[in-house]
Amino acid sequence: MKINPKIGMDQLVFGMKQPDVIKIYGQPDKQFKDEDKNIIFLYFSLKLRLTFYEDEEFKLGYIISSNTELELFENKIINRPIIEIENLLKSKNFKALEIESFDSVDNYFNESNWMIFQVEYGEIIRFELGAVFNDKEDEFDWKFKA
Repeated sequence: MKINPKIGMDQLVFGMKQPDVIKIYGQPDKQFKDEDKNIIFLYFSLKLRLTFYEDEEFKLGYIISSNTELELFENKIINRPIIEIENLLKSKNFKALEIESFDSVDNYFNESNWMIFQVEYGEIIRFELGAVFNDKEDEFDWKFKA
């Protein structure tokens, strides 16, 4: 599953609506609303959690995955040492990752591409990718064109 920073993941493009995603992956294994009334799709076999933002007409705005097939610049990332991915990002001229620690887990964050690498014991265990804002900084830069 290819990670496309600022765009989406695999065949998913930020700005898709639920029917667009269902055409690709079928019905989710589980669906619910979170505390903000966003709709969440879970695809168990893909280890994929998708968030459709209520205040953005239920457009796909956030993706979380622990799928071992996730690839960033043709490099698998899950269960890889974070230092390897930091070096990869540096070679692609990405800004240094900011680190937040929570008990045994560290989140490595790249704000300009809205990517979070969740790390435990030095290895990436989960990846999060969010839609980014446009130049006005108050609107999402939706990439999907219906």
